[in-house]
Amino acid sequence: MGTWDIGPFDNDTAADFSYTVDEAPEEQRAGVLLTAFHEVTGVGDEYLDADQAVEAVAAAALVAAQCPGGDPVTTSYAPKQPIPPLPAALRPAAVEALDRILTEPSELLELWEESDGAEWKAGMLRLRAVLAAAGAA
Repeated sequence: MGTWDIGPFDNDTAADFSYTVDEAPEEQRAGVLLTAFHEVTGVGDEYLDADQAVEAVAAAALVAAQCPGGDPVTTSYAPKQPIPPLPAALRPAAVEALDRILTEPSELLELWEESDGAEWKAGMLRLRAVLAAAGAA
């Protein structure tokens, strides 16, 4: 996986995921995001592959961008097509996916812990906090 920074779209897999989101018909984009969350949470306690985790992180960033306090997704590696208003039901699914990504065994977590991943982890926790707060509202 080519990674150039700590943001949700700062790697090859997330950029490819953006293309997948763009290629989906507008009315199916929420389903693409939900699928990314389910692929992460569906592994249970088994080893979580980094590529699955990266896609769920990117999906979570898109959901959080529509939440109060969420950061807009402005990188050129994000989807080019507008994301329609997303159902609030995606917020708890995103939180659950982030919780799984941040729990062992998770390849993405391991990769960041092997490097200087404190800033990445802090970003994931901020993203989770925005989603959790919006999900409770």
